[in-house]
Order: sequence, then structure tokens, then C-alpha cells
Amino acid sequence: MTTDLSADLKATPLKALHLELSARMVPFAGYEMPVQYPDGIMAEHLQTRAAAGLFDVSHMGQVAVSGAGVAKALEALVPVELESLPINRQTYALFTNGEGGILDDLMITRWAEDQFFLVVNAACKEQDLAHLTANLAGFDIDYLDGQGLLALQGPAAAEVMAEIAPAVCDLVFMNGCHVMIDGADCFITRSGYTGEDGFEISVPAEAADALARKLLSFEQVNPIGLGARDSLRLEAGLCLYGHDLDTTTTPIQASLLWSISKSRRPDGDKAGGFPGAEVIFREMAEGAPRKRIGLQIDGRAPVREGAELVNEAGDQVGVVTSGGFGPSLEAPLAMGYVEAQYAAVGTTLNALVRGKPRPVTVVKMPFVPQRYYRG
Repeated sequence: MTTDLSADLKATPLKALHLELSARMVPFAGYEMPVQYPDGIMAEHLQTRAAAGLFDVSHMGQVAVSGAGVAKALEALVPVELESLPINRQTYALFTNGEGGILDDLMITRWAEDQFFLVVNAACKEQDLAHLTANLAGFDIDYLDGQGLLALQGPAAAEVMAEIAPAVCDLVFMNGCHVMIDGADCFITRSGYTGEDGFEISVPAEAADALARKLLSFEQVNPIGLGARDSLRLEAGLCLYGHDLDTTTTPIQASLLWSISKSRRPDGDKAGGFPGAEVIFREMAEGAPRKRIGLQIDGRAPVREGAELVNEAGDQVGVVTSGGFGPSLEAPLAMGYVEAQYAAVGTTLNALVRGKPRPVTVVKMPFVPQRYYRG
């Protein structure tokens, strides 16, 4: 069964395949995307944890930025070290604003001395391109429109990739390489938004369908929709932009201090130099007023995004930003923000669900162990 969607939604190169596989399609970030297939979200989630799942993430923005001195120029937009980033090495980064808030979170890979490959969130593509254009005058900004992007995730991902692109099995977490697959020039990285070992394959649009079918021909691989992608990343304690991160949230509040390179911190040899550095450095020194936390939920019913978090006196001290059921845990889980004094692991609060209090406890994230391949 498919849902009729308005004609103004964009389609990825795999739309025909999704329909053939009886995906339930929904609007997401301006695209028509598969939220689940007939087996359902629970089965898709557990398939990815046990074997391998194939995700269509072609709605994400892929951008190549190049020109002499582009590393230094890009460093003025993100709090990460890029000038010393090795070729084919990937890093997680944040576009910050003047108040220290997060405009988007993205992946940056160095393709060459003066060329970087950026993967940005689908909903932020247009604003990110405008941001890059406004701040990188004189550099070449190439939006790879229509380029497909597939993610193969799970413990069996490496054995599948060994059959079709053996060179990528030498990669470790956060590294990439260019590979030819059936005549298509692909760029493959090894990271993952599920917490599992996995690969992201940037592939020319015209070759995406054939590559997806080839991957799905392996018995270890099933197609996975956005529903399970969300529950997998939540179990892995990973943020979703627009929910757990936004322009009013700083990296310190989001517990993303690790995303600020040591060289860019106050005592680093390239301290600051990115938007909002003063605000972020002040929170590093004095503490942030609120913090992102994980929540263990009492009972079986999920606590959803937007639920208020209250203390014993019934005063609101926070809010849930992501919540759902964790199939690997066989239990509900959530993350959100609370005033700093309530952020310690073990703190007990209540989440208001339809006006009724549900006991919750602050716990350490990730909720399930991350299994990235580090060699």
C-alpha cells in the first residue's frame, strides 16, 4: 500500500525500487521517503542489529568545496581542525551561529589537499548552501544534485562489501575511499548513524538503483525505512537535527564537547575563530544552563517528543526531544534537555504524558553499545 503524495515532493533515485518493495512512503524534508516496508519497523530495526540493513539516504545534501586554502576558510565556519585532516579522513562537524547555536550538523571528508566533501542534513540543504556561498567567496561550491547515497549498516555489512568492493574492508571508522563498482565511481565512508559498523556509499544517480538491488540480493541485507533509522540512532544516543539540535542549542548543552577539536578550544593553538566561540567557551568554563540527557522510562509505553519533564515539586525542568520504543532493549527510551542541576546520572524525574506523571531516570548514553570498526 502506498500513500498518494503531493506532486511537489522530490524523489530519490530509488523511488521505483521502494514502491516495488511495497514501502509505505511519507513526506520527509521535502522528499517522498520510505518510512517502513511490509515487515515493519521492529523487524527492520532488529535486522540491522543482527545482520545488515540498507537505507536510502539520497535526500541528504552532498557538496564538494574546493580551492586553494579552502581548509582554513572552512575552519571559520566549524569548530573542528581541518588543515591537518588527512586525505580520505572524515570528521563530524557543526555549523554554528553567532550565539553558539547549531545551524546544522554534518560530515566533512578531505578528498584532496584543497577539496572537501560535505554531507549535510536534508532539511538544512538550502540554508547550508547559502551559508557556504556567503562565507566562501572565491571557492568552488559544487552541489552534487541527484547523487545517490546509500547506507549499509550492521554486523554483516563488511562481509557483504567484501564481495562487491573488497578495498573498503581495509577502512576503519571515519575513513573513506573512492571505489569503482560495476563501472560506477563511488565514494565510500565507514561510519554509521545506527551505532553499528557500516558504510555510506555516494553513487551516481543513474547507478544507484542497480547498486541497491545488488546489495539487496545478499541474504544478509534487507531494506530499512526511516522509522527504524530513527529508533536505531536513538538507541545509539545520536542526535537528530531539528529535534535534539537546533539554532538555540550550543554544542556544550548538547553534550557534544568532543566535536570541538582540541586545537580550536580556548587553550589550543588555533583557539576560536568560528561563529559563537565566545559563548561556547564561556559555557565550557562556567557550565551550560541545560544539558542533553538520556532517559530510562518506567513501564512499557513510550514517552514522545515534546513531553514536559518535571521535578518532585511538579515544576518543569526540561523537555523530551526524542522518544520511542527501543526494540533492542525491549523497552521505551528517550533523550531530552534538563536544567543542569538535574542532569546527573541517576536523577529521577517525571515525564508528563497526557497530563499524567511517568517516572523517568537520567541514564548514560548510548543506550546500546556502539560497534564501530576501529581496527
